[in-house]
Amino acid sequence: MSDNPQPNRPDQLSIEQSVVDGVRVVTVVGEIDHDVKNVLTEALLPLSGAVSPSRIVVDLSGVTFMDSSGINVLVGAHRAVSDTAGWLRIAGAQDSVLHVLRIVGIDEVISCHATLEQALSSP
Repeated sequence: MSDNPQPNRPDQLSIEQSVVDGVRVVTVVGEIDHDVKNVLTEALLPLSGAVSPSRIVVDLSGVTFMDSSGINVLVGAHRAVSDTAGWLRIAGAQDSVLHVLRIVGIDEVISCHATLEQALSSP
């Protein structure tokens, strides 16, 4: 096993944003770990002084790996939007990512949906 430090790799993560019926959809592709947590945080939470979005769906259908860094970012974003009477939902998590979400109990705190369409249409 090598001890070579890995450089910051924000290019291993792709994030696209759109608005669907007033809901901000953040589509994430790649791996979510410590190296990219700041990129994901910046996508989900506004810079200081900016208006916080009240409704967000995070589409994780393209995420192949997520560690505790991703969990922490999602919990932080959930708290931020909950403070503004909004919500954060997770859509399309692959089995490996969904397993992590369930192990730590995030699915009990943040609504998880099989598809983006279900997350957007959920009451």
